[in-house]
Amino acid sequence: MKIFCGRANPTTGTMEWLEEDEDYDYHQEIARSRYADMLHDKDRNVKYYQGISAAVRRVKERGERAIVLDIGTGTGLLSMMAVSAGADFCYAIEVFKPMANAAVKIVEKNGFSEKIKVINKHSTEVTVGPDGDMQCRANILITELFDTELIGEGALPSYEHAHKYLVQDGCEAVPHRATVYAQLVESKRMWSWNKLFPIHIQAEDDEKIIVSPSEVENCPGVSSVYDIQLNQVPWNNFTILSDVVTMFSVDFSKQVSSASAYHRVLLKPVKSGMAQVILSWWDIDMDPSGTIKCTMAPYWAQPASLDIQWRDHWMQCVYFLPNEKPLLQGEIVYLTACRDEYSVWYKLQKARDKEDKTDAHVASPVCRCQAHLLWNRPRFGELNDQNRTNEYIKALKKVLKTDSVCLCISDGSLLPVLAHHLGAQQVFTLENSAVSHAVMEKIFKANHLEDKIKIIEKRPELLTPSDLENNKVSVVIGEPFFTTSLLPWHNLYFWYARTAAANQLARNITVLPQSASLHMMVVEFKDLWRIRSPCRTCEGFDVHIMDDMIGNSLNFRESKEAEPHPLWEYPCKSLSDPQQVMTFDFRQTVPQHHLSTEGSMKLLRTGKSHGVVLWMAYHLTADISINTGLVQISNEKLQCST
Repeated sequence: MKIFCGRANPTTGTMEWLEEDEDYDYHQEIARSRYADMLHDKDRNVKYYQGISAAVRRVKERGERAIVLDIGTGTGLLSMMAVSAGADFCYAIEVFKPMANAAVKIVEKNGFSEKIKVINKHSTEVTVGPDGDMQCRANILITELFDTELIGEGALPSYEHAHKYLVQDGCEAVPHRATVYAQLVESKRMWSWNKLFPIHIQAEDDEKIIVSPSEVENCPGVSSVYDIQLNQVPWNNFTILSDVVTMFSVDFSKQVSSASAYHRVLLKPVKSGMAQVILSWWDIDMDPSGTIKCTMAPYWAQPASLDIQWRDHWMQCVYFLPNEKPLLQGEIVYLTACRDEYSVWYKLQKARDKEDKTDAHVASPVCRCQAHLLWNRPRFGELNDQNRTNEYIKALKKVLKTDSVCLCISDGSLLPVLAHHLGAQQVFTLENSAVSHAVMEKIFKANHLEDKIKIIEKRPELLTPSDLENNKVSVVIGEPFFTTSLLPWHNLYFWYARTAAANQLARNITVLPQSASLHMMVVEFKDLWRIRSPCRTCEGFDVHIMDDMIGNSLNFRESKEAEPHPLWEYPCKSLSDPQQVMTFDFRQTVPQHHLSTEGSMKLLRTGKSHGVVLWMAYHLTADISINTGLVQISNEKLQCST
């Protein structure tokens, strides 16, 4: 059966109705999943196998039957490991129906159907008893319910329920425990992902500075963790202010509580600096003695001789302190990790003469300034890039005149402020949401421009002469940036918006950027290929069925589209030269005919062709461009800098 799905097209700004298969949502979840990444995670798989084998052995040594509960079984891999290690029976829980169906087939393919029962339910719905899903409580609990933050996928409430209703007291657990670590650092680069820095504009008469509103300065930001590949952050991008400290541990073999809690540790900074960011990661001990360990620690927190396992399903965490704090080497401070069922956040306090723990637990951060709702972390970094801003300043100086009437088409852009300070007679900015309207209002007010720049909260096709105070726009400007954009070409909405507003534009309109170009390059990824590569066998178990399932889902229309990835986190080597494949002239309205291109790429170097990277370049003027992707092909190894 087919169904019609309504979907907003971020490029055109229109709603489109598309015919989709009734299992469309399932296929999207499978196609975008990280199952392949987990199956390729050799370190994870080996450690789980070792831990499971040891747990089964301990139960057998006590003269008991080994009954396993595997929550979140996925492919059934961990249950098959348990049976291979000697477990008498496994109950494998999987809530996602397509995945549960695949697990049944994989278990059967590997000959374990008689000893593994796949249950397609959430673990909290599983019943125990003669007529239940499980005949008896399990004495071995196996789970893989973790995300980068450890608890973000609901591990705590799942464990809490399992210990109450599904497993025996004193059961074995694999993993046995998890430990969360933190380290305090100063990092201008990371801090730029959370706060708006002063922006300098060299005008003709003097230097102007765009300041951040106090509401943004004092806002704690959003509660969500920023998970990134910390192993790709260069050593010179941050300064370590503290040793690595243990914040808290969870023993999964005992009753677990999902109730909110806090954990406080004393720190003595090893270096003076501005405390801005908490870097955090965790490890899991697969056995009670901690001899079988799987760690997410970044490169500087591991022995230099150890090969670091690449993985994308578990990375490292960046937490931003509500405000930066100056610290002196050796002074005593308290770092508090607070958590609820699904998230963690941090607070840093200076020591007092008499320790006071009454306010140790603090509420989860909530953005009240709205800027953190409008701008994601990479967008903050983009706005704080003074070199990038300087290119816009140079371009605006070339096109603006004293009688220029400017219309900015971008979401939450600072270009209207630049245009005003650089001499435009009138400046209007088109904002597409109440949030972007509110944020820009605060920025204009903080810079005493509330009566200098007019905000218009309308779709471009609804603009009227009265909105523009009966002026014809002489200069349309845009970065362009829109909050609905995920892929490079989504920001071509600027072109469509400029076209929709054509009736309000002067005949000799100047558009900045005047054009854009789409570029591509064939690359060999160092590691990212793993998220899409078939696994075939994993620790001796046949998982072809999972490969086929992912391949089938990837054949659906939307699954064939490009995926957004910040390439600085995912190193790659160029196999071809960069090639411009399409251009878009913003000085003209969007043509009525479809734009398409065909061609070939010449591979200049040997290697494995894993994919094609694409990015946009915006040509502000004839000689000034902003590149959103590849900066250069650096060093003799042809590594790509982005």
